[in-house]
Amino acid sequence: MAWDFSTEPEFQAKLDWIRDFVVEEIEPLDLAFGSHVVYDKSHPVHREVIRPLQNRVKEQDLWACHLGPDLGGKGYGQLKLALMNEILGRSHWAPSVFGCQAPDSGNAEIIAHYGTQDQKAKYLQPLLDGQIVSCYSMTEPQAGSDPGQFQCRAWQDGGEWVIDGEKWFSSNLRYAEFAIVMAVTDPDVPVYQGTSMFLVPTSTPGVNIIRNVGLGAEKEGEGSHAYVRYDHVRVPAENLLGGEGQAFVIAQTRLGGGRVHHAMRTIGSCQRAFDMMCQRALSRVTQGEVLAKKQMVQEMVADSYIDLEQFRLLVLQTAWKIDQVGGHKARTEIAAVKVLTPKVLHDVVYRALHVHGSLGVSNEMPLAGMWAMLPVMGIADGPTEVHKVTIARQVLKRYQPYEGLWPPEHLPERRAEARKRFAHLLEHEAAQL
Repeated sequence: MAWDFSTEPEFQAKLDWIRDFVVEEIEPLDLAFGSHVVYDKSHPVHREVIRPLQNRVKEQDLWACHLGPDLGGKGYGQLKLALMNEILGRSHWAPSVFGCQAPDSGNAEIIAHYGTQDQKAKYLQPLLDGQIVSCYSMTEPQAGSDPGQFQCRAWQDGGEWVIDGEKWFSSNLRYAEFAIVMAVTDPDVPVYQGTSMFLVPTSTPGVNIIRNVGLGAEKEGEGSHAYVRYDHVRVPAENLLGGEGQAFVIAQTRLGGGRVHHAMRTIGSCQRAFDMMCQRALSRVTQGEVLAKKQMVQEMVADSYIDLEQFRLLVLQTAWKIDQVGGHKARTEIAAVKVLTPKVLHDVVYRALHVHGSLGVSNEMPLAGMWAMLPVMGIADGPTEVHKVTIARQVLKRYQPYEGLWPPEHLPERRAEARKRFAHLLEHEAAQL
């Protein structure tokens, strides 16, 4: 029986190095630069700071660890990636420095599996080397989380595919070298069998960004989530990825990993908020004693510790199951961690923010920024409600309806069965009275 919560010493040493490196070298970048600069490869910070940091990561054999050795990674399973990502989740910049930032990590895997040799040379290798960024262009403005409402179409014209339609929240398109675009190629069959995936260079005529949408308090025009019009965009036939009608097969493989990685990195954000709460509780004096002596603050600390530990264990168990049986058979667990991600982030960050009082809601602490990510985590890669439906459907498959009027645990019937089974002993007991 193998049931172990320990980490092998060699890998623990790697984790210790990652933690120190992130805190000392990467977290200062969050304070100096906006998060959108992470994807703007033209910014001088990438040449002068990021690439030297990436080289140090490569020297430690920690670059793009989600990829196999054939693509320059370590081929780590999800369990090791979970332990790494809960540290990388402390910083916006850390995934980029370690070569595992979204959406590039998932897009790289798609091109590695389905791209031509020329596409791999032109796009995959620079993407793996951290020299370019990419975009995943799936969501549409009228569709939300319902692919059945997709209107973006693609059809063949000679040796080319023509793509026409609009996409919404195509993150980082303004900086991307290429986009992976989903479009309906056969509207006469269900959308899950009639949608295809295309590699579209962003320099292609007809790729027109209508506007760049920001998050929350970002100023108009400063966002990096494109509302884009593909106006009869033409790409070569070989830019169809994975075959016609295969988009959702490819997408589910990609999105499953993305969902669990969001959860892994949220652990890091929550741990950071929890650390701030505990430090504040031990330092702030009110009514003659530190906050840590107030029972309601103690309750916040205890609840946050329990929430975070439960979440972390479920994420690690999910990662372990993916390693053992694959992502498809771990669908229920992946959906569960996706549902828990915004809830735990909400509860832990809110308590930390509350303990800090007015300082917590100010722009002089990172807590309000963490709080702003809460609705994003509830929507990204599918809304919470959709994942709850997935969980319920998968769990209910394990059960069967019972026959007859009364449920199997109905006590009168069970009690009668038990009395019949042990009648001779009950008679003996009655005789002793």
